[in-house]
Amino acid sequence: MTKMGLIVLAAIVLIIGGVVAFLVMTPGFGFVDILLIVAVVIFIIFGALFFLSRWSAKKQSEHADIIESSKQLVDIYVIDKKREKPANANLPKMVMDNMPRMAKMMKLNLVKAKVGKQIATLICDKKYFDVLQVKKSFKVELAGLYIVSVKGVKTADDKKREEYARKQKEKADKAAQKLLKRGIDKK
Repeated sequence: MTKMGLIVLAAIVLIIGGVVAFLVMTPGFGFVDILLIVAVVIFIIFGALFFLSRWSAKKQSEHADIIESSKQLVDIYVIDKKREKPANANLPKMVMDNMPRMAKMMKLNLVKAKVGKQIATLICDKKYFDVLQVKKSFKVELAGLYIVSVKGVKTADDKKREEYARKQKEKADKAAQKLLKRGIDKK
């Protein structure tokens, strides 16, 4: 579960606990009344979360379309990489102004790299942050200051998929050898 999910869950528990505590102290409310009110509160909270998630998914798909249309393949030389808050990084003022408040408080994966003739601070996902090595050149797809993907390098997910496929092939080969052995023994 993500940090945001845990925060929402804690808020739901606190709201329900407050409502129950208030109703228990109020005379004239029975057990059924309290359960009904708690059910209504839970229904309202989950309804709000449902519409919030739909809104978030719509916004995310819009951003994905923008990123997909503006990405370009470039060579970079990684100078430094670190996880820090954007306020401490050397990001352009326009980027900082357009960044959501929650993103300003979170630590981001930042890569300081030489792109062409200029040095820039780039933002990337964790799976590419782990792959990028300092003092090495990489071919990446950039969309503004965001590293969309790294070309020609295997990520941890790719390595896991290859390992799984290799193990499945070994199992299939062993099973085939057993069947061949049994067939030869019967003759």
